[in-house]
Amino acid sequence: MAVTVHPVCSHLSSFHPVRTRLTTRPVSRKFGANSVRCDGSIETQRVTVKNGNDSLDICRVLNGMWQTSGGWGRIDRNDAVEAMLRYADAGLSTFDMADHLRKLSSRPFQCVLTEDNRTVLVKNGKDSLDICRIVNGMWQTSGGWGRIVPDDAVDAMLRYADAGFTTFDMADIYGPAEDLYGIFINRVRRERPPEFVDKVRGLTKWVPPPVKMTSNFVRESINVSRKRMDVAALDMLQFHWWDYSNTGYLDALKHLTDLKEEGKIKTVALTNFDTERLQIILENEIPVVSNQVQHSIVDMRPQQKMAELCQLTGVKLITYGTVMGGLLSEKFQDTNIAIPFSAPPLNTPSLQKYKRMVDAWGGWSLFQTLLRTLKTVATKHGVSIPTVAVKYVLDQPAVAGSMVGVRLGLSEHINDSNAVFSLVFDEDDVNSIQEVLKKGKDLLRVIGDCGDEYRRA
Repeated sequence: MAVTVHPVCSHLSSFHPVRTRLTTRPVSRKFGANSVRCDGSIETQRVTVKNGNDSLDICRVLNGMWQTSGGWGRIDRNDAVEAMLRYADAGLSTFDMADHLRKLSSRPFQCVLTEDNRTVLVKNGKDSLDICRIVNGMWQTSGGWGRIVPDDAVDAMLRYADAGFTTFDMADIYGPAEDLYGIFINRVRRERPPEFVDKVRGLTKWVPPPVKMTSNFVRESINVSRKRMDVAALDMLQFHWWDYSNTGYLDALKHLTDLKEEGKIKTVALTNFDTERLQIILENEIPVVSNQVQHSIVDMRPQQKMAELCQLTGVKLITYGTVMGGLLSEKFQDTNIAIPFSAPPLNTPSLQKYKRMVDAWGGWSLFQTLLRTLKTVATKHGVSIPTVAVKYVLDQPAVAGSMVGVRLGLSEHINDSNAVFSLVFDEDDVNSIQEVLKKGKDLLRVIGDCGDEYRRA
């Protein structure tokens, strides 16, 4: 499983099979007839560019490498170098590149996959955070999924962490989620070695009301989360904003950046922002490292606009809704929800939410076709439908991690999640899935860009 890295074209620094350079020097205002020359070589493919004693022969057709900067598809470094060698062997031996692309990519963003493929390091300048690529989502603690017993929930969190799933996602509005994390992290500090504590990550969200974003208001709000989670610094603060007509989101993000500089937040991120607003935020030089958005095998909207901007700038996607609240599972295969009691009840907020996505995408019949296709792929590899669904999204461009909701103390999916890291699709797997996806509606047209589902009347 590979993650493409775009730290302001730093991936170009290791290529250099053929290097071009431009040499400049002061010249007089009056140019002589032979001061600068461009002489065609005997072979019409090449030309010599000369200025006095300086000269360089280049191929008249240059291989442009802007396309390695993101937005044209995922670049595998070894495959890219092999392709460059084929061009050079064919006589096309001049390559053009740059140390930068544009204003938005002028800061060193990085997303580096670790050796075990389970964790990823997201970086923006001096800010960095390594997270597990499968994130434990704690929306399910907020009510509607069954009664949460705090002791049982914390025991379950420890089991996930012990299994290597050490990243937990929550929000200030997810009921007791931040408080549960505070109890959990204190047990980790008491019952696990220090090196284990260092691996645990708590990502939270701040969803403020539409009031004036003063420095004091932002600071006090973040201090509440720090106290509830019992941490000196939040590992990641993901910011949500309801109304784009109110540009106070820029004020809030600047105050969050100040808190980061003070050491109260390690990394600043976004949740449910669209592509247009993400670009505005980056143009205001706010150092966000990720945007958490809805993204599943059914909802591929992030790959239509958002992913291209992310690849150009290095911002990463953390996805939720990846298994659609459990709809993407064997439990709902070969069911007809139109017939009473013939299918499992849609009795949780997430099942109800993502059933609406199925309706918008193509309806229950097409969804059944998708489930049967995913089951064929899953059976071939000896895994489950949820495992296939998560892996498919993790393999998409710009995706650093995917959320899988945890019903702490009620059910677990550790085995399915572990299987994601050893699953490798072949071409037939991907083609069979994409054939079904082509039959669905374009949700970007139906709903809008990432997060628009929360902002439409």
